[in-house]
Amino acid sequence: MQENKMGTMPVGKLLVQMSTPMMLSMLTQALYNIVDSIFVAMISENALTAVSLAFPLQNLMIAFGVGTGVGVNALVSRSLGAGRGELANSIATTGIRLMAITYVGFALFITLAVRPFFAMQTDDAEIISFGVTYMQIVGILSIGLFFQAMMEKLLQSTGKTHLSMITQILGAVINMIMDPMLIFGIGPFPEMGIAGAATATIFGQIIGGLLGLYFNKTKNKEITISLKKYKTDMEIVRHIYSIALPSILLPAIGSIMTFGLNKILIAFSSTATAVFGVYFKLQSFVFMPVFGLNNGMVPIIAYNYGAKKPKRITDTYKLAILGAEGLMAIGVAIFMIFPDQLMAMFSASEEMTEMGRVALRTIAVMFPLAGFSIVSISTFQALGHGFVSMLNSLIRQLIVLLPAAWVLSHFGLSAVWWAFPIAELFSIVYCVFFMRKFVKEDIRPLTSGENASYQV
Repeated sequence: MQENKMGTMPVGKLLVQMSTPMMLSMLTQALYNIVDSIFVAMISENALTAVSLAFPLQNLMIAFGVGTGVGVNALVSRSLGAGRGELANSIATTGIRLMAITYVGFALFITLAVRPFFAMQTDDAEIISFGVTYMQIVGILSIGLFFQAMMEKLLQSTGKTHLSMITQILGAVINMIMDPMLIFGIGPFPEMGIAGAATATIFGQIIGGLLGLYFNKTKNKEITISLKKYKTDMEIVRHIYSIALPSILLPAIGSIMTFGLNKILIAFSSTATAVFGVYFKLQSFVFMPVFGLNNGMVPIIAYNYGAKKPKRITDTYKLAILGAEGLMAIGVAIFMIFPDQLMAMFSASEEMTEMGRVALRTIAVMFPLAGFSIVSISTFQALGHGFVSMLNSLIRQLIVLLPAAWVLSHFGLSAVWWAFPIAELFSIVYCVFFMRKFVKEDIRPLTSGENASYQV
């Protein structure tokens, strides 16, 4: 069998080829996130606050969808690298079944928990009403989110990131087009307000998922999905989640952090919570390209780990670090120079703009540190050290960031934002320590004739 390009193409060229489509698609997704909030802010500041409060729950769904996909992606890539095509097919098919189960679980959970979730964060009746309406639609009809995530990861696992890019861009573009039409009642559509924003989201996800299925069936010849031929193997499920668990828990921990920080901020005002929500939308325009770079990097490292090619692993890691730091430098410049203009996009009041100016400039200090940590954590996962990645996120966000934010809140709102750079300093020390450990213990010993054979 002819070896996949991930084991033969020059690393620099391969990383660019694999990552560029993902970075473009992630930028499109980030643009959608920003545009979506801009339209929601036009409804009212309370509507924007409601969407900000909904973020932890929405992010939890994304965590399970994308995280499970990451586990499937890494295992499929490793299996192909080890020349085990039938195993790759079984893993891919099992991933589809897991997505269906995950969707049903979340639909039931959100049906029962959505109103208490918002009531725990605020007693403002209008914010609760906005939030419940938005999350009921986005959550109960989230089949497209989970299906699209799995289809994209299967395409990425075989190096077809350009097709994954097309599915992501199509979904995001549909969202952006449908948003104003459904929110404000443009053309033949009724004026749906915040329900329109949620409906546009699920519609774009479903279309993106269906296109991903088409690409996997017609273009992704290295793997075959067959619900009849390949039965669910619980050993495969266990290995999928041994890799996926950190990718699920990392953003899930982030959801807990966001929930806790929203509680701290809303004690100052609902405007402070809205500012935090705006920051998350804006920072996605910086972080999403780095995540796209990671999505291109992970299958390369996983494949070459399975193929026992250590130099290709270390070269990929170093180039990814350089790329991430370059992107983060651009982000720092934008946040430092244009904070008022960024806040103005969200119809911000004078009070909200003043809060946002301080928040954006303070938090941006941590961007370069975060670039190194993000690439390192993804590398740990690709090498099979998911627990180390998970522990990093747990320490950074729940043990350092949240307590630091609570302590700093006693010195005023402006002090709270410094919790982010403080937490990132802990993260970078952690990542340096474990990266050195894994290079010595896992990567350097690899040769074509050594190391234990790869097993699922």
